[in-house]
Amino acid sequence: MEDQASNLRRLVEDMDVSGSDSTSAYGVENETIENVVQDNSSAMAKVIAVTSGKGGVGKTNISLNLAIALAEAGKRVLLIDADVGMANVDVLIGERPRYTMHDFMREDIDPKDVLQHGPSGIRYISGGSGLEHLQDFEHTSRARLAQKLTTCGEGADYIIVDTGAGISDSVMDFVLFADEVLLVTTPEPTSITDAYAMIKAYSMYAENKNLQVIVNRVYDDSESRDVLNKLKHTAGRFLGIDVGCLGWVYEDSHIRKAVRMQKPLLIAFPDTSSAKCIRSIAVSVDTGHPGEITVGWRTFLRKLFHFAAHTGS
Repeated sequence: MEDQASNLRRLVEDMDVSGSDSTSAYGVENETIENVVQDNSSAMAKVIAVTSGKGGVGKTNISLNLAIALAEAGKRVLLIDADVGMANVDVLIGERPRYTMHDFMREDIDPKDVLQHGPSGIRYISGGSGLEHLQDFEHTSRARLAQKLTTCGEGADYIIVDTGAGISDSVMDFVLFADEVLLVTTPEPTSITDAYAMIKAYSMYAENKNLQVIVNRVYDDSESRDVLNKLKHTAGRFLGIDVGCLGWVYEDSHIRKAVRMQKPLLIAFPDTSSAKCIRSIAVSVDTGHPGEITVGWRTFLRKLFHFAAHTGS
């Protein structure tokens, strides 16, 4: 993380990313990452990274069902499965996409071939190794991937990135540049400890801090409030960061049933307590708390790929 931090500080101080490299990526001659990923206010989308300090806390389930809840509310949502090690959004939906994120690297693959249509009108990109170790890619490959991802995000209101777990570079690359970070934890002590580790890393390196906590698998409101208050108090005292408390999701056997059925919870069991919790969180994401678009999809990609280029040099 130290090398990443020093590189990030340098980029934050000087965001003139015009560059002088040229490429013929995806049919465009002599383009830099800056030119490939241009800002366009008419195509702005709020980028939300859903992450966790450890695996097994239900992060992907929340990412998928949150996307569905927002779509049910009339929002245009793109869900990107960026959890390279445990990519399973397609499994939870019960589909086997022909193409995954890995196929973005192929010059003959059009973005629309990789975009999948999911429940309630969401669009999603199935996970793969395409976004891992961006710093190892040649400039041509980075530019091609950046342009295709830019195209996929056009017209979306929300782009939800389901990251991996933990504080590895491949996870933090997405977390640091998102408009908002949703940190999923459970009441288990190990999960809370790892969630705090994520908050600590985020507080040290994020340029624009906006982190909200979701407590999954709670049995009552008091249990969730206890976890949220502990994280909020500890982060404020020792890290100087104000951690938001977005909500909680009840322990519910219907969630496991939905997984076995390979159907999203909000589709299989829409009236359960856990489904209502996720819809409540979706309302908070959309209207219930301040969280302006400070980055947007195109700026997010420009920072992400430019940062990868510098860390790989």
